[in-house]
Amino acid sequence: MNIKNEYEAVIIGSGHAGCEAALALSKMGHKTLLLTLNLDSIAFLACNPSIGGTAKGQLVSEIDALGGQMGISADQTTIQAKMLNEGKGAAVQSLRVQIDKVAYHINMKSTLEAQKNLDIVQAEAVKIKQKKGKVNSVVIAQGAEYFCKIIIVCTGVYLKAKIIMGEFTQLIGPSGFAAANKLTKSLINLGLEIRRFKTGTPCRLDGSTINFSELEEQVGDENVQNFSYITKRTQKNRAKCYLTYTNDNTHKIILDNLSRAPMYSGDIKGIGPRYCPSIETKIVKFADKERHQIFLEPESLSTKEIYMQGASTSMPVDIQQKIVNSVKGLENTKIMRNAYAIEYDCINSLQLLPTLEYKNVHGLYFAGQINGTSGYEEAACQGLIAAINGALMLEGKSPLILKRSDAYIGVLIDDLVTKGTNEPYRMMTSRAEYRLHLRQDNTAERLTQIGKNVGLVNEKRYKLFKKMQKNIKNVENLLKKVILPNEELKNLFLSKNSEMPENGLTIENLLKRTDFELNDLIKHISIFKTFELNALKQVSITIKYGGYLKRQLEQIEEFKKQENTVLSFDFNYKAVKGLRIEAMQKLSDIKPLSIGQASRISGVSPADISVLSIYLKLQAKGKKK
Repeated sequence: MNIKNEYEAVIIGSGHAGCEAALALSKMGHKTLLLTLNLDSIAFLACNPSIGGTAKGQLVSEIDALGGQMGISADQTTIQAKMLNEGKGAAVQSLRVQIDKVAYHINMKSTLEAQKNLDIVQAEAVKIKQKKGKVNSVVIAQGAEYFCKIIIVCTGVYLKAKIIMGEFTQLIGPSGFAAANKLTKSLINLGLEIRRFKTGTPCRLDGSTINFSELEEQVGDENVQNFSYITKRTQKNRAKCYLTYTNDNTHKIILDNLSRAPMYSGDIKGIGPRYCPSIETKIVKFADKERHQIFLEPESLSTKEIYMQGASTSMPVDIQQKIVNSVKGLENTKIMRNAYAIEYDCINSLQLLPTLEYKNVHGLYFAGQINGTSGYEEAACQGLIAAINGALMLEGKSPLILKRSDAYIGVLIDDLVTKGTNEPYRMMTSRAEYRLHLRQDNTAERLTQIGKNVGLVNEKRYKLFKKMQKNIKNVENLLKKVILPNEELKNLFLSKNSEMPENGLTIENLLKRTDFELNDLIKHISIFKTFELNALKQVSITIKYGGYLKRQLEQIEEFKKQENTVLSFDFNYKAVKGLRIEAMQKLSDIKPLSIGQASRISGVSPADISVLSIYLKLQAKGKKK
């Protein structure tokens, strides 16, 4: 077929990585094509009907601050919202929302369709062509060839996808969508190392057959912040979630049928996610636990389907029904969609640069689950960064590489391209060494200017950001000056059974006290009711954790010194005498862009970094002479 089309960029895949990539490139003024196996799978939520969660909430807000779409679409389709870990420190608090997955798909698809410079075509990409080490074109199954300078591969779990339910297997993608069976061969021919990973999903239940009166209702939070600072609406909880538990009978059913479980029969070859195990893995590994939580979450306001969070399985369908009916409140519940495991091809992320570009083909980028990650949010942020770097490359500008001290996105990408992953990678707050600085409440402050600089944050959004910053500054200044009336102070201290000091207090002094939380002050101090909540929260955290934040910022400055010591891509590590052979090999393979990145490579010791640093200093002195 002699059909030729020319674009600046082609995106392969329309999941969460593909959507962000397509929107970013087209917004930055580049003619873009989005190829999708099925238009109905655009921004499809194949697993849980939620966005955000611990550390993931930070990722969504960071995507938004840079000018991405996920946070806006999530805000517009939220049906229940909850701020996680509110009882813990500010560093680990994250927003998680139940969304209407049908509405989310429609919202994102409409956004893509309305975007200038963007074409969307339903087709399977089967081959990537390169010419003299540079991207040249993408060929689709129907024979058409699309010529381009940038390709971003965002195939998710669709490459040679296979679903598994007990003895039953089928070469198909999630929820019955077609798999992409031909592109893997093209990637291998380009020199990419292919791995086989696995993930899974639980049953979807018929909500009309659930006895909700037997379950614990899980209510959402009122007046929680949005993911996006440009969202006007105040979130309202429009759906109910419920909690139930497995029991001895559930565990017996699973243990009696382990021989039919693909996880234990050897039928599943792919490596699964450690932090989201199947229910059968939980029962086996945590045999001392009498029960495990199961959350029942609505998939959409337009369907009766209920998601069975915490009960992912690949057991045969007859056993799945027994497991469901063994749980309290689900004795008569019917399954609408059976649970399954899914195996898929992905690449070794160590073959990528921190820009997410493949080291051996200029202009070829990878983003999302094909890089070995797990989760919508992890995928979306990679799609955004790959697109920004692709656009900057087209414009002849320097790439955007977020440091570990800049954003959770920087932590995620650095982990992928420096340390690699041997299992589906999930973002967690514990992975971020500067998490007190990388909070969800200050993402706009950290990243909006960067989004503006690369051309994704428009003037309207930027003006709103500047207004928000001014508001925060005003609140900050006021809290340092205002001395509280004695009557309000008296009521506040009485509510906590604390002894009131003789002298009046400024609000700043009050916030520094460990026995008072922000909610206590909002309840008893009248001036707090005049402040915008998000601004008040950010200022109160800055005041309460001032000493810790100062110390962390000092650590960040030290960290940046190593990050700013640049290593060239073609640096000859064999010329450095004193480097151990393992370190030499690892450094030559990964090609770190800084001493800081080199220091985080597995197999490179502090002694190796000292040798490398001395060599660089001697080399610099030689050049000066």
